[in-house]
Amino acid sequence: MSFDKNNIASYIDHTLLKPDATLAQIEQLCAEARQHGFASVCVNPAHVHTCAEILDSGTTPKVCTVIGFPLGASASSVKSYETKIAIEDGAEEIDMVINIGALKEGNVGLVKADIEGVVKRAHAKGAIVKVIIETVFLTDAEKETACTLSKEAGADFVKTSTGFSGGGATVEDIALMRRVVGAEMGVKASGGVRNLADARAMIEAGATRIGASSGVSIVQGIEGKAGY
Repeated sequence: MSFDKNNIASYIDHTLLKPDATLAQIEQLCAEARQHGFASVCVNPAHVHTCAEILDSGTTPKVCTVIGFPLGASASSVKSYETKIAIEDGAEEIDMVINIGALKEGNVGLVKADIEGVVKRAHAKGAIVKVIIETVFLTDAEKETACTLSKEAGADFVKTSTGFSGGGATVEDIALMRRVVGAEMGVKASGGVRNLADARAMIEAGATRIGASSGVSIVQGIEGKAGY
């Protein structure tokens, strides 16, 4: 995939998912996202309403939130309801974590139904769904299965990681995910993307979105100010 450093901001979900995030930090996140033209802000569900009030609905940056985060071990009905509330609060993008244990034990029916429940809720209100497969826990075969199930369930993106499990995006995983989902779906690289060089490598491997808490540093790299 070609890389245009001057368009890098449009790839970035400007992310703040720390449990101790304050209102002032969330407001700063939104201001930075608007200033730099990031694709979205990605925040925990408790902060969605605040971000939606600051950022105009239907415009960029969008409000993205996480569901079943970070373990993916919530009941499917809980993930579906959490999605409903998040969208009512103003979320336009949903990043959900799969049931990792179910995937590991081969219960693909549960994994697919889990995703489908969130997709149904989100798509009914025009929101998109990115499925976090948490690559650090998976074999390559399991990564392929997770991507295939996400595609079959109607998700819009597959995403590498939560960033909370000791592993993040790799070029190899992005290439694998792109190969499995084809050109029809987005691929989001998340976890460990800290500078322009990291972002470039992910995009060239097939990523169409970058999840990063270092969005400002990444765009500053265009001017040689950070990490390139």
